[in-house]
Amino acid sequence: MKQEKMTYRELTDTENILKLREVLHTLPDFTRDFFRSISTTTTTKTRISYAYDIRIFFQFLLDENPAFKNMKMTEFQLEVLDQIKAIDIEEYLEYLKAYRDHDNLDQIVTNGERGLKRKISALRSFYAYYYKMEMIQTNPTVLVDIPKIHDKTITRLDADEVALLLDYIEHAGDTLSGQKKAYYEKTKTRDLALVTLLLGTGIRVSECVGLDIEDVDFKNNGIKVVRKGGNEMIIYFGPEVEKALKSYLEERSHITPLPGHEHALFYSTQKKRMGVKAVENLVKKYAQQVTTTKHITPHKLRSTYGTALYQETGDIYLVADVLGHKDVNTTKKHYAAMDDARRRKAATAVKLRES
Repeated sequence: MKQEKMTYRELTDTENILKLREVLHTLPDFTRDFFRSISTTTTTKTRISYAYDIRIFFQFLLDENPAFKNMKMTEFQLEVLDQIKAIDIEEYLEYLKAYRDHDNLDQIVTNGERGLKRKISALRSFYAYYYKMEMIQTNPTVLVDIPKIHDKTITRLDADEVALLLDYIEHAGDTLSGQKKAYYEKTKTRDLALVTLLLGTGIRVSECVGLDIEDVDFKNNGIKVVRKGGNEMIIYFGPEVEKALKSYLEERSHITPLPGHEHALFYSTQKKRMGVKAVENLVKKYAQQVTTTKHITPHKLRSTYGTALYQETGDIYLVADVLGHKDVNTTKKHYAAMDDARRRKAATAVKLRES
């Protein structure tokens, strides 16, 4: 019987499920009830993040609480949750700001506002389950305030920087020689197509690497992406993306991929589906040649597209729809704010003295 093709999302979910099982083996037995309870309402990626975050909490108890000094993490029983007080949760937040990684004792792990909020939110969900199921009597996590997140200025490329970036990818070989030039020429068409696609559609890097060749439709100039939550959506692209993709697909037709990677749209030099990290490194490599003051990632290319789309259309609901935001208020917060161009006008708008 011919085996059906597994999508990138299905393959990733399978890998994540196996990885989650490995992490759960390092946690107390009772934690499995919690992860089983959220298996139908969360993604596999979210559950792995929760597992790592919960493991850090138990590690904190082992490291900082004398009562648990000689215990192993797997020896904790459910009753321990009722022994924890609000003051312990506050101490845990302080611990999270800087602690030693037990997998690499030479490395110090730090958390900013977002890291602290995510970890305390995971712990809140963890406690809430056992409290709701009447398996514990107290929930000290609700007595501790969640760290406030301060808004950050959105980092994005200006229009001239977008042009410079694409021009650099297209012509960087003019200044290279030897092996560097050979590698550049080998990947130039792919890299240009990939970055053009990110800048021209605003799709997430995970959506980009998950694309299959069958997801590209030149008849309607659209790509089928799987958004957060598993919903499929058609994102349309313009002539520049079309041209870059067609050039790459001509080269791609001469590549013989490794088994299991036949359907991937973007191939690595190892003839496998490109991963998220590879795309992040690729974008960083090229962006550093265009701007040294901005830390450009694939997500920043998404912000660049969202900003440009809003400035061109003024339609915040269109931007939210295309970017796949579930809450339009998220989009408003990021893209309907006063932009740099308007701020610059403020510099010359007020006259202090008549010239």
